[in-house]
Order: sequence, then structure tokens, then C-alpha cells
Amino acid sequence: MCGIAGLCNWGDGWQRNIGRMNEKMYHRGPDAGGVWASEDHSVVLGHRRLSIVDLTPSGAQPMESHNGRYVIAFNGEIYNHRMIRDRLIREKKVRDFRGTSDTEVLLEAVSAYGFKETLVTAKGMFAIAVYDKKEHVLLLARDRVGEKPLYYGYVGKQRFVFASDLNSIAALDGFDNPINKGVLKKYFRYGYIPAPFSIYDKIYKLEPGKMLTVQAPFQEHAEETYWSMAEKAVQGQSDLFRGSEEEAADELERLLREAVRGQMEADVPVGAFLSAGIDSSTVVALMQSLSGRKVRSFTIGMWDGKFNEADAAKEIAAHLGTEHTELYITEKDAQAVIPQLSGMFGEPFADSSQIPTYLVSRMTREHVTVSLSGDGGDELFCGYNTYGSLDRIWKKTERIPYVLRRPASMLLDAAGRRKGGGGNGAMAVRARLLGARSIEDMYLRSEIGEGFEIVKDTDGRECLTIMDTYRAGMLAEPQHNLMLMDLLMYHPDDILNKVDRTAMAVSLETRVPMLDRDVVEFAWRLPLSYRREAGVTKKILRDVLYRYVPRELMDRPKKGFSIPLHKWLKEPELREWAQHLIDRDTLNRQGLLDADVVWRLWEDFIERDVWRVQIWYILMFQEWMRV
Repeated sequence: MCGIAGLCNWGDGWQRNIGRMNEKMYHRGPDAGGVWASEDHSVVLGHRRLSIVDLTPSGAQPMESHNGRYVIAFNGEIYNHRMIRDRLIREKKVRDFRGTSDTEVLLEAVSAYGFKETLVTAKGMFAIAVYDKKEHVLLLARDRVGEKPLYYGYVGKQRFVFASDLNSIAALDGFDNPINKGVLKKYFRYGYIPAPFSIYDKIYKLEPGKMLTVQAPFQEHAEETYWSMAEKAVQGQSDLFRGSEEEAADELERLLREAVRGQMEADVPVGAFLSAGIDSSTVVALMQSLSGRKVRSFTIGMWDGKFNEADAAKEIAAHLGTEHTELYITEKDAQAVIPQLSGMFGEPFADSSQIPTYLVSRMTREHVTVSLSGDGGDELFCGYNTYGSLDRIWKKTERIPYVLRRPASMLLDAAGRRKGGGGNGAMAVRARLLGARSIEDMYLRSEIGEGFEIVKDTDGRECLTIMDTYRAGMLAEPQHNLMLMDLLMYHPDDILNKVDRTAMAVSLETRVPMLDRDVVEFAWRLPLSYRREAGVTKKILRDVLYRYVPRELMDRPKKGFSIPLHKWLKEPELREWAQHLIDRDTLNRQGLLDADVVWRLWEDFIERDVWRVQIWYILMFQEWMRV
């Protein structure tokens, strides 16, 4: 795991600025740093290294190809690099390799087969920058599902820049790109900023599965898709797996074992996060079955039994025979993290599970350098209860013609407002759902939150996301559409974003076997009944897990690691912190948020105990503004 950065046409001061970019992402790669510049300094690449595979200087970056034509700055891991290496040698594309790093293999594959073909072949998580010295072309790419971040855009007079960390771009001399006001409404709806946008104008996130070509003089770019989650979902559902559920579980187990085996490869200590859930338990079970020694597993717990799953995780670890480490944290431990959060993300981010994710990462990093996680299981195998509940609601709702539902929805919403709800509460939710045109529309309406106009006028600018353009009924099964919607935006921009930033804040590499290319593509071939039936979620994943862990250890109520923000924010220290952030004078001076709306939300919370998640979104935004 590393951090990459680059400048094009920067001119004077390029050395100082690439150094500053590298420094800002030191936490992503504390083991080494490097810089490469073209002869005329028109292209500069920076790199910070967290040594995982090939710890010797032969794995140092930026790295030049054997023929001297290409230079690479690479963040991530290529899990099938041995296969690609063997092919290169077999086809006499490379006589010998200088070292054993996957970076060198990736670079020589680009030299031999071209950038796009290499991306199609490579399995892994990555953000890649390759400069072709002959054609004067900069090539950028991001992995298929969005595990690794990559920001890019223009600063000043069309100077192209890119980096793994948005803070690296914001640290550049003269950086004055304004806040993208058009995306703020999306942030206050979702609690994160969806791709392709960032908080800054003219700075973007490269979307998963895409590559970017930037041709000299580096003032314009062209985007291309080399792998599409939506296309794979459509293809998979048109070619359903024809075997039995048991045969499907056999194939899934085989693919997951291959993915886990590849992701356990490292020249540094490797472990895994372990909750009491299906996903992480499956990953740890497969790891232990493949390992000749005890796997390191890690869990955090809360002393409050209502929120604690550490005891259950400990039982699972004991059954599997892992070397298990657990850390019980206090509320004070968790609260102490809050002021640190904004600096980790580079832009506003408000998924409160960032707190336990950071704490478990910090504890894990004391023992290992790489940790596998179970993320992706809910989205790929229909694990969220929302999928089933919305499906049931939609099947009842669609029986009423839309021409009747729409006016009924408007009347219900108006009635709620007359009762003083301000467009909020249960009546408002029912009104929004009743007015949905499709289950996809219903899902988006259920995510609207409370409907408050927190953001001041954005001059009519609108930032359309992939959710705004999602085609209703793309997949035949309604719940499959909801899963796909999550995998297209929520999963990369919230879940994977959270895991990468919090782990990288402590220089911990995380890997996600569930998101292996072959696992994802196979999962889309499964009929819904193999994933969810009769209220049982993640059926096929459970079928695999029960081969390693007794059913009785897993079939118990899920507690999760809950963060009682509504309780903490009423305690003196955090209440003072929060009220300082939303000081009316500060809000009015910034001119972005409606101070009256912000304080109405806060007073409803303090005086009437009405908790709304937008309060946390506001506080995380204001903390980011302060940082």
C-alpha cells in the first residue's frame, strides 16, 4: 500500500510542491519516498512506499521500465502478478526481473501489452499512474470496485495534478480551487461526497473501473471504462448459474479460497479483522484453513453489552484456532478520535462507523502490516434488511397506479407539514415512498434523510451522480437493482473510502477478498433465491461458512458496534466542541449553510431530544472547514 502523486506543467517550484505532496501522504507510505521528473520537468511523479512485497530497493518507486520508455507510480497490490510474470517470461517479453515486486511486473506488462490490456488482465486493488515518455502521455487508472482512491484535476492555469490523498492537492502552492457548492446537497443527503466529484471545484475522483488518458500539453483528458460493475451484473443475470445451491456454494468456496490465498501473500505480517458477522468470519475461516500456522485475528469491543460482539468473535476465533487479539475500548477512547477524523479524509465524510474502524485499525497495526476484511458481503449477497423491506413495500405500492399515488403523496406530505413536521418524520417518509415511480426511485427517496435545506443557494448548479442516472429495471429482480446501486456508489464512496482512509491513517494495508474480480463476477450469476430466501440473508455465503464454523455460533442476533452519538454530543466536552463549530457568526461568515436551519436542528436535539443524522453531517463538515 502506498501513495502516489503527480504534477504536469507546474513550472518553477515543482520540486518543492511534489515534496509537499509526498509529505502530506507520508502515513500512506512511511517506509520510503521517491520522485521522478521528465527532462523538461513537464511531468513529475511522486511516491510514498509502505513496503509489502519485495522489501528491497528493487521495489522502490517511481520505477522505470526495462526499455526506459515507461515510468510508474503505483498504489495497491496485484494478486495475480506471479501469473503475469510467468507469461511475460514465457512469451520472452522479459528476459529477467530485477526484483520480486508486483510493481515491476505491472510495469513490464504495460510495456509488453499496453495499458488497457494490462488492466483487464490484472486482479487486485490499485491506483496507477504510468507516463509514456515516447508518446508524452500520462495514463491513470483505478481498480474495478474502488478500493484505492485517486483524485485528479486542474489547479491554476490548467495545471494537471493527481494524488491518492486530496490533502496532497490542497497543499500545493497557490491552491485556491473553491468549494464545489453544487455537490454540498449530495453530501448532506448521503454523508459523503459521491464520485466523480470532490469537495473542490475542478478536482475529481476517478471512478472505479475507469482509466484516464492525459496527452501533452496536459490540459485535457479522456476517460474510458475498462471494467463495469453494471455491465457485469447485466451479463451475469443473463447467464445464471445452472447448478444447485450446493454446487454454487462449492464454486463460491473455491473462488473465495483462491482470493484469500492470493491476498495472504506478503513479505510482512498479515492478519484479519474479525467481528461476529458472516463476512469477516468467512474470510478468517478460509485464511486459517489455508495457513500452516495460527492466523492473527483482531476485534474491538465495548464494555456496554448491548453493543459488544467481542465475546462472540472470541468464541469464533477459538473454534477456528486463530491467535486472537481483542481490545475493549471506553466511550472516552472513542470520543477522543472525533476531532482527528476530518484530517484523515481530505474532504467532509460523516459515516460514524469511521470511529470503530479507525480504532480497530490502530490496534491491528501494532501487530501486523496487512489486514484482510469482510467488506462487500452485504452488497454482493443481499445482506441488508433494507433490500427485503423495500421490496415488500414496493410490491404493495406499485398496485396503485402512479397517477393516483402522486397526488396522494403530495397531500400526505402537505398534511405532515400542517401538523408542524416541517416535511420530516414518519409521515414525510411515507409520502416520499408513496410518490416513487420505481423501487429504485423508492430506494433513493428513502435515503433523502430529513429533507432540510441546510445548504444555501448553489446558483442552480447540480452535480448528477450515477444514482441520478441509474436506469430503473436494469436488472429483472428488484433487490438485485438495490444491490447494484449500492455497489456503484455507496460501497466505493462510503464503505471502501472509510476503510482505506482510517487504516491508512495508521499505515495499515487492508485487503478485501469478497471484492476479488472472479468472486464479484460469479456472484452476479447467482439467482436471488441463492442469496436471500424466506428472510435468510446471504444464504450461499452461510453455506460456505457453515463448513468451517458451527451454525449455532453464527445464528444469533447481530449487535454491531454502535456509536451513541446522540448521547455523547450532550455531554459537556463534545457539546461545547459542537456548538463552537456551528457558531452563528462562523456560519454566516462562511456563507455556505443556513444558520437558522442548522440551529433549529441543534435545538430540536438539545431541547427536545430529536436526533437527526444531519447533525453529524453538519459537525463533520464544519470540522473539515476548520482543518
